[in-house]
Amino acid sequence: MSDAHHQEQSFIRTPKQLILVVAGFFLVIVLGIILLVTFVTNKPLAGAGAGQTAEAVTARIRPVAEDGFVLKDANAPKVLKDGQAVYSSTCVACHGAGVAGAPKVGDAGAWGARIAQGYDTLLKHAIEGLRAMPAKGGNPDLDDVEVARAVVYMSNQSGAKFKEPEAPAAGAQPAAAAPAAAAAAATPAATPAAAPAAPAPTAPAPAAAPATASADAGKTLYGSACIACHGSGIAGAPKFGDKAAWAPRIAQGEATLHDHAIKGFQGKTGMMPPKGGSTAADADVKAAVDYMVAAAR
Repeated sequence: MSDAHHQEQSFIRTPKQLILVVAGFFLVIVLGIILLVTFVTNKPLAGAGAGQTAEAVTARIRPVAEDGFVLKDANAPKVLKDGQAVYSSTCVACHGAGVAGAPKVGDAGAWGARIAQGYDTLLKHAIEGLRAMPAKGGNPDLDDVEVARAVVYMSNQSGAKFKEPEAPAAGAQPAAAAPAAAAAAATPAATPAAAPAAPAPTAPAPAAAPATASADAGKTLYGSACIACHGSGIAGAPKFGDKAAWAPRIAQGEATLHDHAIKGFQGKTGMMPPKGGSTAADADVKAAVDYMVAAAR
């Protein structure tokens, strides 16, 4: 029983056997490492760009910021939009829902009397403005040809059969202006040089314009342009003198009100065309805003 018990405890009985077992263990580990290194170094490594052409590699390393951006030449001629594009970007604000008495596109009854006036009259009213209709629909950046195309598009959708105007031929205007420019350049050369005039006495600096001049300019612009919408609250415009309607707008600050009036603004409750559809100077637009704000405080 004693001998059998000792035999089941361990097969290592001498120091020599222990040394052999330890040496064998390390030998197995070393051989495993050698085989692993050999396997890794003999296998060819391929990166993400392996086998790609130079164009493909260039596309991979191109800056992400370039995606979605198209560089435009500021000196390139303006590309005129068609009538539907102008309608969708500008005219639909009023003519899409019949705001401020504007005839809805497709309503032959509302457009009939206007179409009967003729294309030239419709175009004149669209470019210059008429009553609640601001000049060029409140977008002064539109070319006259673009306005004409929008008029033809809306009219034809409502029963007319006008022909869409074509863009003016490129270079026609510069060619016509060339002789005049040459004549203007020749005139100074033919005119004898005049003796330098004696320096005029320095005039005193003009006095600063009184604040009432600015207020008068604002009142005048309101009466000629702003009243079309702010006089009756058309298209969500706060009515003149309505303190409740003006309060949240006044809270935005003077700079924000001036910016919206000059550049235009479209929100949930309505839209404001740039400069109210007028071609007034920025200072006069600010004065008109101040005039309306003062009446609503």
